[in-house]
Amino acid sequence: MGLLNLLRKLKKSDDEARLLVLGLDNAGKTTILKKLSAEDIDNIMPTQGFNIKSIQSAGFKLNVWDIGGQKTIRPYWRNYYDNTDALVYVVDSADRSRIDEAQEELASLLKEDKLAGTPVLVFANKQDLLSAISASEVADLLQINDDRAFQIQACSAKSGEGLSDGLEWLVEQLNDKEDGAAHEGK
Repeated sequence: MGLLNLLRKLKKSDDEARLLVLGLDNAGKTTILKKLSAEDIDNIMPTQGFNIKSIQSAGFKLNVWDIGGQKTIRPYWRNYYDNTDALVYVVDSADRSRIDEAQEELASLLKEDKLAGTPVLVFANKQDLLSAISASEVADLLQINDDRAFQIQACSAKSGEGLSDGLEWLVEQLNDKEDGAAHEGK
């Protein structure tokens, strides 16, 4: 835990943001991260701990923390909430049998004080599969009743479709948040 504590203490500059990527195992979190980083996505193994990547987007440096989603790892998610600027929640749109479980985990995340007010981007992943439900169906099934900024974005981690749209929305939210904070300080 020494490295984690050290990384938490690092200060971020105004053009930097920390994104926390969560979701159930096999939702496609690591594939999304690798696709955004232009890395090979052919041989991805389940994440047993976490992956950290920095991605440049619209003048922002996005420090992305991809945390494993296995049931045994989820209780440790709370160790990563500090200093999170935005939450990216990934849902496997083709796995209808686990949508309720994904909804329960997201509802639990939205109740966390350390994540209060953080914008949430939900990637309705695996839209390239015939069995995938639409992003609007995912939105209905997730039953999001929260007053924070939300976006449900249809995507395919394999093709990359929808990923940049989701990131653009997120950066826009972070810019708005920064602008609001700057105005409050004057």
